[in-house]
Amino acid sequence: MSKRFKIITGPDFTSMIYKGAELLHLNAGNVNALNVFPVPDGDTGTNMNMTLTSGVDELKKKTYPHIGKAAEVLSKGLLMGARGNSGVILSQLFRGFAKAIQEEESINAQQLAQALQQGVDTAYKAVVKPVEGTILTVAREAAKHAVASARKSDDAGDLMREVLVKAKEALARTPDQLPVLKQVGVVDAGGQGLVWIYEGFVAALDGSLSAGPEAYPTAARSVAASPVRDEEHSLRAQAHMATEDIEFGYCTEFMIRLEPGETSGGEFDEARFRSELETHGDSLLVVADDDLVKVHVHAEYPGNVLSLAQRYGELTRIKIENMREQHSHLLAEDGPGAAAIAEPASGTDNGQPAVDKDAQPLKPFGFVAVAAGDGIAAIFDNLGVDVILSGGQTMNPSTEEIVGAIDKVAAETVFVFPNNSNIILAAQQARDLTDRRVVVLPTKTIPQGFTAMLAFQPNATAERNAELMEASIGEVQSGQVTHAVRDTQIDGIDIREGDYLGIHNNKIIASAPLLEDVCRKLLDSMMAAGGEVVTVLSGADAPEAETARLAELIEDGYPEAELEILAGGQPVYYYLISVE
Repeated sequence: MSKRFKIITGPDFTSMIYKGAELLHLNAGNVNALNVFPVPDGDTGTNMNMTLTSGVDELKKKTYPHIGKAAEVLSKGLLMGARGNSGVILSQLFRGFAKAIQEEESINAQQLAQALQQGVDTAYKAVVKPVEGTILTVAREAAKHAVASARKSDDAGDLMREVLVKAKEALARTPDQLPVLKQVGVVDAGGQGLVWIYEGFVAALDGSLSAGPEAYPTAARSVAASPVRDEEHSLRAQAHMATEDIEFGYCTEFMIRLEPGETSGGEFDEARFRSELETHGDSLLVVADDDLVKVHVHAEYPGNVLSLAQRYGELTRIKIENMREQHSHLLAEDGPGAAAIAEPASGTDNGQPAVDKDAQPLKPFGFVAVAAGDGIAAIFDNLGVDVILSGGQTMNPSTEEIVGAIDKVAAETVFVFPNNSNIILAAQQARDLTDRRVVVLPTKTIPQGFTAMLAFQPNATAERNAELMEASIGEVQSGQVTHAVRDTQIDGIDIREGDYLGIHNNKIIASAPLLEDVCRKLLDSMMAAGGEVVTVLSGADAPEAETARLAELIEDGYPEAELEILAGGQPVYYYLISVE
């Protein structure tokens, strides 16, 4: 028999989140499998799982009797940990939810319904062009039903069960709203992920699953995207400085939960707080969002920094690392020759935390690009990109990681190239969380990122450069070659598991058992309107013989085109091809 819940408290809500996270985690692979394209990079379930994990990790640190506080803590964790479009939308759903109940100790059925509705309103505002037949539709239909049902029932548990039923019905209708779903024979992946979360909510209220945080198997989570790629080369950078030349020896990170009203530090002012911290160290990052402030600083006396910050509220997620000790260990691991070449540092190496803005003038423009594969990263580096964030088709970086990458660039204006349609929303969310001047270019592929970077004019204004780079995106044809992970049919093309797939501007145009056949069809499609330059980026798993044959195909079939083949090293995709 279902339990009665006239109200939902903070612990009740926390239990609901744990159960929702548990079921999403257990079914993340099934959600990934609903990806419309039968390619090995379907990651909706992974992105939603890792996003919700970030929120759960925050809730695990303390029990909140106040549901408004619990929802706020969850929202902050989701916001910074959001990955991919589905993760960003999920974070916005709960951000609006948290705003609606921020002052409430507990909520009834009517307040639960209104919070769900405000979450939907917030998520729709965050998406420039909302598409129906997606997670947004499932959330909207469920919330609309909740508002109507709350007029007839005062039991919050019953209401959540009604929400789940309506969410499942809305999910089942997504193929009728989004033709590509019907064509492939699947429901929307993000919507399915949300249904699993709601399923967990109901299970928690019914008491059918264990109630504690131990129910959520965090140890088995998917591996996160690597941090900023440049740090992979930290040994080389560290070898050019001496340990004793590290002026501020402790990397200090923490968050402040701001106390409402006046505190011992007075009313919180972000600019004043940043100015205060600058007297205690360098490599400073301050990201403030409503009642939460994230801080990163290199300080010689971290205790003084913590004491200063504590005047404004409760400190959480404190991490202090001795950089001199780390530096010595790195030199030792790199061998005795590394210490011998160490010399006083004259500046900050690429990939290291941003220079002190008062000690060195900012350059006019800087760049952050998301890329997977050493070869692709090296190309962006050669084009002048300051920071390359590891990620792309197979792993989307979080909002927090993008914020961190932006902060490493000592420039007045920072251009960000997501280079993947599933990273653009997270990049835009990161832009809104930093006080830096950031321009997110809507690059959806690696070739678009290259083209946009080549269109940059150092003597033009930021506004003019944004126009030039965005205009250049439409001048390049993007192609991808990968393999199918399931049988399906798309646009009249029969696809068999294990077949090679050719994708032209995000549309599958070829499927065949032979790699050469798919490459030929893909090139014919990409060159149909002509092209002067063909660039091929070979992936980590691209056979050398096939790459040589591909070069022959292009040279024989399109002798007028200039051909360049580069080792991209990207996972999942055998070839990334651009035609200009």
